Amino acid sequence: MEAPMNLVSILIPVYNRKNMILDTLSSARAQTYENIEIIVVDNASTDGTWEVISEIAGMDRRVKAFRNESNLGPVRNWLRCVEEATGTYAKILWSDDLIAPDYLESTLPFLDDSDVGFVFTATRVFDENPLIGELYHSIGATGIYDSERFIEGDLRGEGYPVSPGCALFRLQDLRSSLLLHVPNSIGSDFSMHAIGNDLLLFLLVAHKYPKFAFVSRVLSFFRAHAGSISISSKNSKLPLHYNVARAYFVEHYRPDLISKLNGRLYLHLLRFPDSKDFGVSDVSNFYTINKFYSFSRIWLLLFVGRKICKRYLGV
Repeated sequence: MEAPMNLVSILIPVYNRKNMILDTLSSARAQTYENIEIIVVDNASTDGTWEVISEIAGMDRRVKAFRNESNLGPVRNWLRCVEEATGTYAKILWSDDLIAPDYLESTLPFLDDSDVGFVFTATRVFDENPLIGELYHSIGATGIYDSERFIEGDLRGEGYPVSPGCALFRLQDLRSSLLLHVPNSIGSDFSMHAIGNDLLLFLLVAHKYPKFAFVSRVLSFFRAHAGSISISSKNSKLPLHYNVARAYFVEHYRPDLISKLNGRLYLHLLRFPDSKDFGVSDVSNFYTINKFYSFSRIWLLLFVGRKICKRYLGV
């Protein structure tokens, strides 16, 4: 007798996506891996999104629809999805994104290895046609890698994902590592702007497990549009808050990497002078408890070299 398949929860937090949510739900419902539940939590949409969700939920018992009485902010809505989920594994699917039909079938086997904390796939960012767009997060061949490669690769800016929209996790790790707040010294409310909580999830899980996995095929599709967080966040806001999240991680979990991160933070201040508008004018402002602000010049050169190669050589 074959062992029963583990339930996978596909988590879709949504707010005002009437014109996109049907495509997103369709990509979740089309999975070739059959033992799934689709948890959709509408964050008090005002544009008819809830009506679309309700209609699909009435047609497909795998779709479990919930609606908040008032808008809780993005991260609280993510966490409501996690609270309602009952699976062993969980896949966050943003309400404007898509996944290939064989996404779960291709990624789930890697989590049979208890040393692997998460698995992510190559991703395409598209405007209208998901088959046309720029490739992201293609780090090499399909396989299992040391988590240290992810952690240090992220600090070096090597193209590792910051959004869990391309990744599959164990539900228990989403419960423990998807944080509502990221402590910081500049009074920024991470629960409301939702920039950095996503990256911190990756870093915390990578710190917990010795391995992660990667599938080199493009199985995740991120939609670029004016309403997305990455498009609507201007100037230094996006990179600044991701760097605040990195600073929180290294000072609390990997202090051995502080000098390496400091170089990146120094370059950030040179590139984004408008960081002062967010209360960041010095490397020290990125941290809450760390008092060591020197940086590794070798690491700095590697980081700059990587950026130059990516910009001018495409590698």
